[in-house]
Amino acid sequence: MKTRELWSKILTIVGGIAMLVGGLDPMEGSLLILPGSGLLAVGAYLGQMERCVIASRVWAFILVAIGVAALWGLSMAGGFGGASGRSNWWSLLLLPLLIGWNMTLWGPGSPRWLAWLGIGNGLWFLTLAGLILKGKGPQNLVFVGVIAAVGLVALAGCLYRLKKQ
Repeated sequence: MKTRELWSKILTIVGGIAMLVGGLDPMEGSLLILPGSGLLAVGAYLGQMERCVIASRVWAFILVAIGVAALWGLSMAGGFGGASGRSNWWSLLLLPLLIGWNMTLWGPGSPRWLAWLGIGNGLWFLTLAGLILKGKGPQNLVFVGVIAAVGLVALAGCLYRLKKQ
């Protein structure tokens, strides 16, 4: 095995694991998601994958970077909704993070093991939505719906990728 191929596999494995672990809690996990998506992009480049795979991974990295910047920026500004004085619509700035995260799980060139483990992440998001609904405090149904939708998209995408491979 060539050195370039070996590094491609190592970066893909490390990046994929970082994406999966970071996906368990997207706020604190964003510190793993961002470098993980970057490693996946570099791994695709080093592995000399098809141009569409490299482009997909680079775009996923860009989306994740925009989403992580918005997440941390909103957090430093006091968040959104509630007493922050900002509408819940500000949460739409976080969509690039969720879209990029999903693209890395089941996008073009995604390894089979990443899609299998991505099913677990999708189920985790659905469980989180259920736990929030089951809680006794005030609930933001839009927020719960977004969490459930991310879980369903991850689950459906990973199942589709596995069926297609």
